[in-house]
Amino acid sequence: MPLDAVNTDKMDDVGPAASGPGFVHLRVHSALSLLEGALPIKKLLDLAKEDDQPALAITDTGNLFGAQEFSTKAWGAGIQPIIGSQLAVAFSDGVSEDRKGPDLHDLVLLARSEQGYKNLMELSSRAFLDTDTGLKPHVSADYLFNLSEGIIVLTGGVYGPVGKALLTGNTKLARARLDRIAAAFPDRCYVELQRHGMEMEQRLEEGFLDLAYELGLPLVAVNEAFFPKREDYEAHDALICIAEGRVIIEDDRRRLTPEHYFKSRQEMGALFADLPEALSSTVEIAQRCSYRPLRRNPILPRFTGTDTNPDQAEEAEVAELRRQAQEGLKVRLEAHGLAPGLEEKEYWE
Repeated sequence: MPLDAVNTDKMDDVGPAASGPGFVHLRVHSALSLLEGALPIKKLLDLAKEDDQPALAITDTGNLFGAQEFSTKAWGAGIQPIIGSQLAVAFSDGVSEDRKGPDLHDLVLLARSEQGYKNLMELSSRAFLDTDTGLKPHVSADYLFNLSEGIIVLTGGVYGPVGKALLTGNTKLARARLDRIAAAFPDRCYVELQRHGMEMEQRLEEGFLDLAYELGLPLVAVNEAFFPKREDYEAHDALICIAEGRVIIEDDRRRLTPEHYFKSRQEMGALFADLPEALSSTVEIAQRCSYRPLRRNPILPRFTGTDTNPDQAEEAEVAELRRQAQEGLKVRLEAHGLAPGLEEKEYWE
């Protein structure tokens, strides 16, 4: 469904966002955010269709497991798929280092182009392959910045590198980090605002606004969705406990809020009615993301004949398979003999 063809009836009475789509979800955790998200792709698309949402991004934590399925099913449902990931990033600025490993910060990365998607795959793979056992998969900020082409970045909210610096009262560090991110993603960096009713979000919002206006960076309204409806919060809270080996009655554990559900366009329009530019940025980002991965046949490695043309390589592989099968049969017959009632020629046939 084109972004300019969406039904706007459900956006009545929500201020400036009522023209056009109004809002596009850019930070959604499907069920493939393992032991964290509770939105199966089919359920997620059903919710988006009910609300006439023209585009939608999934940003699973640290992986792209759902990219192909989501791309195909969303396109089939008439929804523009945006492929992204929430990636853990280590900044080497010497601040807030944990003795058990680097202090990690969330950034949301969205593939704008085919090159951006390739870079996302590289980043996700490196996060798993290059992280020591026992630590959360992550990449360094320098590694990310070298692979920024074709990617739009959202600054990660209160758990991003800017938000964590502001939480410590270090505005200078927050500005320096935001400067670095903006320089690595020229014209592709958006300062993320979330309103889930968390005290930290309310405390840091003014700081985010000040930095965005000071550095001339656009704001973007984000609803980080983990579960379908508000009433699913308690079940999801239990899922988080299972994932982290904690119990519900513990106070010093990770907690979300009942507001981390998949909100409608109308709800988001009302929530950010005072910042229409932040709502408009969600639509702008969707319009800038023009790539989705397509289905293709598996690309399998060749075991022989790699220096010849494709037809000769295929013939060489068939000959190699035949040779190994024949040698294997000889070994088996010498070791086990013939099965009752069978002759050797039947094996060779």
